[in-house]
Amino acid sequence: MWQKTEKLLYRKFKFKDFDEAIEFINNVAEIAKRANHHPTITNTYNTVELELSTHSAGGTVTKKDEDFAARVDELFNADRGKDNKLKTAKLYTDGGSRGNPGPSAIGIALLDENDEVIIKTSRYIGITTNNQAEYQAIKKGLELAKEIGIKRLAVFMDSELIIKQIKGEYKVKNAELAPHYHVVKELEKNFSEITFQHILRENNKLADFMVNECLDAAEKNV
Repeated sequence: MWQKTEKLLYRKFKFKDFDEAIEFINNVAEIAKRANHHPTITNTYNTVELELSTHSAGGTVTKKDEDFAARVDELFNADRGKDNKLKTAKLYTDGGSRGNPGPSAIGIALLDENDEVIIKTSRYIGITTNNQAEYQAIKKGLELAKEIGIKRLAVFMDSELIIKQIKGEYKVKNAELAPHYHVVKELEKNFSEITFQHILRENNKLADFMVNECLDAAEKNV
């Protein structure tokens, strides 16, 4: 877990060997290039330490650092998932908007067959609607499952509308949702078996909690 102070985000990562640690560093460097945000990286054999702060904000921790840390966590968890050679998983996703449209976030939890968490992540996605956030959450969840080699996937969401649209029971009439829908349908093709099921919000607590936690943090940074 990341350790946070007012001026620093810090986390230590351990790997099997030096080669694996270097591969991780190279992948973090790619994230840094895309984000134009560069962490302090220390490597000692199989151990990598990252420090994040925003120099332009006086060397304090900002949302830019928190977003970067979330992307590093996704990378690390995806690599760990590959090592587990999992083929079957459960995906719980949630998207929420405070205002609809308003500040929005997504939450994703990927679990194994024993309901042990493989990956859990959340992300603030800016101003959008509830339905757009729900689609962005399921898109990201399917991408993560694909990255770690899942072939059989059961997807659970508490948005009945999105589930019925994906299953073809409802037409996608909203022009802003249609592009998201088509991306999801393309991502489906990466799985030999995939099912989509609507569940009640109380049965989607982990993903729902991450969405609200992320939105609470975003409000504090405003």
